Amino acid sequence: MKPVQFDSLLVLLLRVGAFLCLAGWTWVHFYWEGPYGVLLWKDSSYALAERLGIDWDEFVGTGADDGLVQRWISLTGWLYLAVTVLTVTVRRKSYIQMVGLLGGGLLLGLLAYAKFIGAQRQLPMLVEHGGQILAPVLLVLALRLGVRHSVTIIVAMIAMVTTFVGHGCYAMGLWPMPATFPAMTTLILGVEHETAAAMLWGAGILDFLVCAGIFFKVSRRSCALYAAIWGLLTAVARPVAGMSFSLNYWGADQFVHEAVLRAPHFVIPLYLFLIWRRSDQIETVAVDSDVGTGPDAPQTVGPRKMTGSPID
Repeated sequence: MKPVQFDSLLVLLLRVGAFLCLAGWTWVHFYWEGPYGVLLWKDSSYALAERLGIDWDEFVGTGADDGLVQRWISLTGWLYLAVTVLTVTVRRKSYIQMVGLLGGGLLLGLLAYAKFIGAQRQLPMLVEHGGQILAPVLLVLALRLGVRHSVTIIVAMIAMVTTFVGHGCYAMGLWPMPATFPAMTTLILGVEHETAAAMLWGAGILDFLVCAGIFFKVSRRSCALYAAIWGLLTAVARPVAGMSFSLNYWGADQFVHEAVLRAPHFVIPLYLFLIWRRSDQIETVAVDSDVGTGPDAPQTVGPRKMTGSPID
């Protein structure tokens, strides 16, 4: 594959990852509700509203989604939809759209902070969203600087490490493990709770190992490939464990978006794997070329036109 085609493929990959992530969260905002209640439904928020001259009825509304808080959450959903569209339309010189995508990263950061507060300030809850927060940022870097630029690659590595370190902390029990982790393992694999916990603990160790392994040239490709496969499996596990023929729409409206919004968990490691594989291939070709033109290589007297059989 030509370098230009290869770069275009990687940009498309990052574009798809950012699109799916933002589209999944857009569905959450419109179908369910953004997780911002923990930030807004508290005394300090109302005190700020009072200082701005907003009374209680206007702040909370009448129950018909006409309060300040409900209107703000509804507006956030439309912002997510707009940024999702930008992942499709943005081009290398679309500077205003790039600013919008960076704003999408800020929206994801705010969402991650809200979930962090809602989880009693458990650090892994904030850290594990790093891949999602950086997905639109990575797309901007890939378009502006290039998919092979060192800054783009470093940011992708940070995105992958934060995601898997966050998961690893929960899986190993360094923080209280979410009930969904062993529940999904038990439902999908049909094992007992103790076995599921042991399997998750082992997976947590591997999460930390692959995060360390991507910093070493000898292991970075295999670690990135493992992370891509594991990220895909853990994302798909949500609808696999939750969907049922007994539910309306088989439960797709409740669980499919859980896999979709986690697209960066496998797209970003896959991007790293492909970029490093290409880099290693180029280095191998360069080494072979050097060997072929070295002082010990067979010498020819001059150019020779080949016609017919190569043997006279």
